[in-house]
Amino acid sequence: MNPTLNTWTWVIWLSSTLVVIWSTRNPIYLGLILLTLICVWLSAATRINKQYPDSRSTIPFSPVRISVFIIFFSAIFNGLISRFGNTPLFYLPEWIPFLGGPVTLEGLAFGVINGMVLSGILIAFMTVNLTLPARSLIRLIPRAFYPLAVVTSIAVTFLPNTTRQVDEIRESQAIRGHRVRGLKDWLPLIMPLLIGGLERAMGLAETMTARGFAGDEGKPLWTRSRVGLVFGLLFLLTGWLFQLIPALQVVGIITSSFGLCLIFYTLWTVGKRVQRSHYRRETWTYLDMFVIIGCALILSIYLLPFLWLDKSSIAYNPYPIITLPQFDILIALASFMLVIPAIKKSNSNSDLHNQIRSDD
Repeated sequence: MNPTLNTWTWVIWLSSTLVVIWSTRNPIYLGLILLTLICVWLSAATRINKQYPDSRSTIPFSPVRISVFIIFFSAIFNGLISRFGNTPLFYLPEWIPFLGGPVTLEGLAFGVINGMVLSGILIAFMTVNLTLPARSLIRLIPRAFYPLAVVTSIAVTFLPNTTRQVDEIRESQAIRGHRVRGLKDWLPLIMPLLIGGLERAMGLAETMTARGFAGDEGKPLWTRSRVGLVFGLLFLLTGWLFQLIPALQVVGIITSSFGLCLIFYTLWTVGKRVQRSHYRRETWTYLDMFVIIGCALILSIYLLPFLWLDKSSIAYNPYPIITLPQFDILIALASFMLVIPAIKKSNSNSDLHNQIRSDD
């Protein structure tokens, strides 16, 4: 899978999307954000479908189906549980535990809004998961935690590899005429899976040993690193305790800041000793710059105060009686900035010459 954008660009886009979704409860803006997220997901799914026609992860319009299900379930759940609102639709018998009482229009509307928020968060993560391979996200782990990155990469790829092997074994046994009818028929499937897993584990262990993983890293430096982390945590905890005393709040802030600096310096020192090689370095393109600029713009519109912009429409509450949400055209247009990753990146020579080397 070849992501069209830099990994850090996708991380910035995902973070901006989550912040924007959590900052508003206006159903109009949430609907526009959901529309842009679905467009980005469909663009990524179409691109991957062309590269990998046999891919199972590109189901057309699955975000729409998931969003409809989440919004419907959230509306029903909140409508049955909530008893607030001045517009009752119908009444459930009082003898029904936890559900008896009026079902209000405001409760259903609030459930719809919460469902739209949850759907937007889910689609944003689905898009990043569809676009970025696991190795790209693991590379973001600091160098000081490289053993954790290696173990995480192995854990992430374990389930897909096992699923793929199960499919291969099942197809091979089906060619031989094997049919699963009872518990005894699972033995010809489980035994090859177990043997194949042991062979992969042995091969992985030999590969990691040959590359010197978890070898002697130099005890003096690692001992100093542990001491630095311990003292950094002590200074951080001491500063936090000082901040609980009004007369020592300034001392607490200084002590906590020193502890944080000591922790970061220790991790940076450990990370310098880790040599990282790359088969292909990621690049920055003008599309990455446009995505980052769009994220900065939408965050500024939603979060920063502007005298010329009335942001009262961002906050919406259907209680105690439902009303029509307010609408601002500038905020609505800013919401479409999240659709920039759906723009197809050209592979012409002019774009290749405009690529900027990443400081990886």
